[in-house]
Amino acid sequence: RHTYLRLSLTERCSLRCGYCMPADGVKLSPAQRLLTLPELLSLAKVFVLAGVTKIRLTGGEPTVRADLEEVISGLSELRPMGLEHIALTSNGVALSRRLQRLQAAGLDSLNISLDTLDRHRFERMCRRDALPKVLGAIDAAIELGYTPLKINTVVLGGVNDDEVTSFAAFAQTRPVDVRFIEYMPFGGNGWSEAKLVPAAELRRRLLDSGYPLRPVVTHENDTARSFDIGKGGRLSFIS
Repeated sequence: RHTYLRLSLTERCSLRCGYCMPADGVKLSPAQRLLTLPELLSLAKVFVLAGVTKIRLTGGEPTVRADLEEVISGLSELRPMGLEHIALTSNGVALSRRLQRLQAAGLDSLNISLDTLDRHRFERMCRRDALPKVLGAIDAAIELGYTPLKINTVVLGGVNDDEVTSFAAFAQTRPVDVRFIEYMPFGGNGWSEAKLVPAAELRRRLLDSGYPLRPVVTHENDTARSFDIGKGGRLSFIS
């Protein structure tokens, strides 16, 4: 039985991360081929009636949709039919100014993508100078009670893998779960084995740096393996 549904709300994104999107973007689908808000909510209703209890909104970047609050409030109306949880994955760039409205509309949980803590590296990787906005979104989410806040970090060899311990230290100062994601291949993203850093190698580096990795029991269907690293910090690995 499938209980989890991911809905991609848009192909558009406010960043141009090299492993995800070309610098000049992607060819967008014609508007008439995209679901309207009523169509999206009707489709979600079908899945909820079939047993889906959790819906995650993704993109592209969901916050580029002007009607994101309406999407979430419309999904919230499906709760009497069995929907239990509405989640959102965002790059955080435009999140801070909308987060209170999204929470009021019914947003239950949040993942924020962040691949580096260095501002200049962020600009090189994402082709936008937006790290302060993302860090602001993380703080705003924590202040609104989205804890532990999941931080999605794609690790690329020779690019940002030297920041693994920096992210571990970051996780010990905030109620976050930093989730290291292996660089995965798909059409046109320039994947190479040289950029792949296995999760086992990341764990070895952390142990060598003095971070304990105490396994955390999570839901049996979770895609990540999670560890307590002390001082309230948590790290997870998706491979």
